[in-house]
Amino acid sequence: MNESSCCRKKAVPRDEAVRKALIHRLNRIEGQIRGVRGMVENEIYCNDILIQCAAVSAALNAFQRELLADHIRSCVADELRAGKDEVVDELLETIQKMMR
Repeated sequence: MNESSCCRKKAVPRDEAVRKALIHRLNRIEGQIRGVRGMVENEIYCNDILIQCAAVSAALNAFQRELLADHIRSCVADELRAGKDEVVDELLETIQKMMR
């Protein structure tokens, strides 16, 4: 990735296996969200909806962890190897935003 790493431009080519894994997770999350909407439309008991919402949150957190790990292994590592230490500050800022 060197000069064209994701830290310097908005689009980044991903390894095909990584891209497929991320898309697969997003498809599952999308299905879970549709399921929650259906539960609300069908007037399902609030507690059951809340439990499903917790499952959606856990799935989204897992997606974020996977994407963050890939970002560190590729984009951040490439930038550090190129001597661009400011990528550490960007990473810390991103993590802080994720933890809000």
